[in-house]
Amino acid sequence: MKILDEGTHTAVAAAEFLDCEVASIANSLLFNCEGEPLLIMSSGADRVDTKLVGAPLGGLKLKRASPDFVKRATGQLIDGVAPAGHPAPVRTLVDVSLREHDPLWVAAGTPGSLVALSYTDLLALTGGTELAVR
Repeated sequence: MKILDEGTHTAVAAAEFLDCEVASIANSLLFNCEGEPLLIMSSGADRVDTKLVGAPLGGLKLKRASPDFVKRATGQLIDGVAPAGHPAPVRTLVDVSLREHDPLWVAAGTPGSLVALSYTDLLALTGGTELAVR
């Protein structure tokens, strides 16, 4: 685990601190999926295509969650959302492009905390579903 003196507010900042590729940073992005939380683990180098993701979910609409929604769903602040350890299970999607990177760096529950995981470990930890999200 790595702990920074200051939070890393972007994948670019985290990658600079860790001296790794931005694509190795696995962002924990929480979406409001028609009132239900949906966590998407995606590469820091990419943007999530919400229409692409919503289609296999039955056409559900996704929008970025507010800070209050994130806190209620995960018990964590936006800048430090870990892929697990939430008050209740959160449906999780894991972008298949993350397979290309080892290790992956994920937030560890607080701003400025990062931990390295393999793609396989990330899937097991989250119970996530693999999906192309970009």
